[in-house]
Amino acid sequence: MSAQADPAQRVAIGLSFGNSYSSIAYTTGEGKAEVIANEDGDRQIPSALSYVEGEELHGGQAKSQLVRNAGNTVAYFRDFLGQDFKSVDPSPCHQSAHPTQQGDGVAFSIRDTEEDKENTIPVGDITTRHLTRLRTSASDYLGKNVNAAVITVPTNFSEAQKEALKSAAQGAGLEVLQFIHEPTAAILAYDARPGAQLADKVVVVADLGGTRSDIAVVASRGGIYTILATMHDYDVSGFKLDQVLIDYFAKEFLKKHKSVGDPRENDRAMAKLKLECEAVKKALSIGTTANFSVESLLGGVDFTATINRTRYDLLGNKLFAAFTRLVTHAVEKAQLDPLDISEIILAGGNSHTPKVAAAVRSGFPDTTTILAPSTSPTAINPSELPVRGAAIQASLIQEFELEDIEQSTHPVVTVTPHLSNAVGVLCISGDESSGVFHPIVDAETSLPVRRTATITTPREGGDVLVKLAEGSRHIKITKPEARPKKQDDRTEDDSDSEEDESEEEDELREKTWKVGNTLSEAAIRGIKKGGKVEVQINIGADLSVNAIYREVGGKGGVRGIISGQKANGST
Repeated sequence: MSAQADPAQRVAIGLSFGNSYSSIAYTTGEGKAEVIANEDGDRQIPSALSYVEGEELHGGQAKSQLVRNAGNTVAYFRDFLGQDFKSVDPSPCHQSAHPTQQGDGVAFSIRDTEEDKENTIPVGDITTRHLTRLRTSASDYLGKNVNAAVITVPTNFSEAQKEALKSAAQGAGLEVLQFIHEPTAAILAYDARPGAQLADKVVVVADLGGTRSDIAVVASRGGIYTILATMHDYDVSGFKLDQVLIDYFAKEFLKKHKSVGDPRENDRAMAKLKLECEAVKKALSIGTTANFSVESLLGGVDFTATINRTRYDLLGNKLFAAFTRLVTHAVEKAQLDPLDISEIILAGGNSHTPKVAAAVRSGFPDTTTILAPSTSPTAINPSELPVRGAAIQASLIQEFELEDIEQSTHPVVTVTPHLSNAVGVLCISGDESSGVFHPIVDAETSLPVRRTATITTPREGGDVLVKLAEGSRHIKITKPEARPKKQDDRTEDDSDSEEDESEEEDELREKTWKVGNTLSEAAIRGIKKGGKVEVQINIGADLSVNAIYREVGGKGGVRGIISGQKANGST
């Protein structure tokens, strides 16, 4: 019986399918996500297929064929799925089989049989072959026939691309339970850890991938994730980091062997350079120095060299800065301030590089937690984040009927209204004209929602007016007063420049609340000194607001249900 006919027969995994690498994971009986290694022992499996005299090589074995069998090796093909040929950028495939046009779609002309002739294989079929190998590796590891998966996709994957991926997966014997966005899966991997505390927060997931960077700003409200803004950039990528190393070692080679020529102008030498530079980059993520060594790089000349992390950081400095700008631009696109960001999760293999985390750290305040191997001892491997989240999601939904899964993930269900502003309360006593705003339901919370909070009342207690109102965050910038100039031996110009630098450094930024529309209010009389008020807020999907106010421990119990006017929201 098939998995579609009987969910009890499902064996589901999480599957991350990237342009550069893919990975597979399952959830143990204890609910822990584990990444599966293939037969070569790789947990990060290159998304590549190569054919040698009809034999299909996959993963790391296929990638090694880029040196001597490049034209028959297919790599970096994920983003071509479901795309018109005219709209794709073939540049990532420069060192491998080039994409060709088949109808309106993308295909590859390769010799995939023992016969000495090229066959044109659509990218969907290439994907099916790749997913089949991943499924086989998972089945061999688990000792069960894997037949279903939750698959991660980028936030800008179109419906046509999802359909093409779904079709390719079905061809590989995998029932697609759900597509999950890569940043959502990354956050889920952290939130599902034992002992993790679910809290309302705004998270940036920053993925410095091989072929591109993907940034997402996500509001997490009560375990529900809402993507506020995304950015994608093909000019900021791991390829560019590889290129600065390639240029560095090529110049070092030319210093010693100028008469041999430039290895960047020879396809085979360039492929060797690229593979070795990737290995150097990984080594520098762990250690402070790395060795570069290639046999017969060009003209039969063996070449060895060393590089330290400081040199590498300098070489990649522009790219690290560009990545940080991309993250800050995504925050601006979400109409937020760096002070609003609770966490930044660094994802993708290049996030192992300590300088990436250091560069992003410099663009955000100390209140923002940077989750990366070099900044947090509890950080999850950035390369494994999406697939771990996908495996967790697979374990949660694999026993449901496919129809029920599709209905629960349909846009009609998942695209719910959200609050535009925070909703909170002010407690005002008789001798005050205004109170301190206490946010209870944050902006971007999906509706309907119910929240309860306990608020300390002002000073001496007594009669207290509780106002339910909308609030919006503002960033208050305080500049220090100019310091009096000291009369000493310095020149006037020197003194002025130092004062300016000091003022710039001492500028204080803090979050404040601006109280807007009052939704409802209630007077609670005779509150004890040091007493507290419990406020329960109910906001419906139609943005209607009801509130319940009462004194904590008071004999009177519930003091009243106040129906308010509608809050502001968006869909």
